[in-house]
Amino acid sequence: MEDKLIKQISLFAENKPGRLANISSKFKDAGINIRAFTIAEAGDFGIIRMVVDDPGKAHHVLHEAGFTVSETDVLGIEMEDVPGQLAKIADVLGEKNINIDYAYAFVTKTEKALLIIRVDDTRGAVDTLSDTGIKLLQMCDVQNI
Repeated sequence: MEDKLIKQISLFAENKPGRLANISSKFKDAGINIRAFTIAEAGDFGIIRMVVDDPGKAHHVLHEAGFTVSETDVLGIEMEDVPGQLAKIADVLGEKNINIDYAYAFVTKTEKALLIIRVDDTRGAVDTLSDTGIKLLQMCDVQNI
């Protein structure tokens, strides 16, 4: 199962101009590529969640810069870029009583959509999605997006 988990970097940051520029500049200087990200605003602060090509290095860079940072296991799902694919995944997980805590997605140049999800039952989600033929990404897949 471990090969089906992707490490997501999450950090708590002030919601003010220049903060994202500061973070992304640090990654640029360290040679870290952001593959996907989302920002959830909560007043004066926000949570930035991202999938990067080197999560260990990203964690170190952010921690050294004084950010509160953590790594979380998430699932990366490849799906066709057509209507109904998200519904299919949500239905499959819902039937097994697996909750999607949050998600973000993007479309690739190859006409695939990639969905990043955090669920309340990772093992159950991996088994369920794999059993139904839904392709789960590995960290090496993320590095090559």
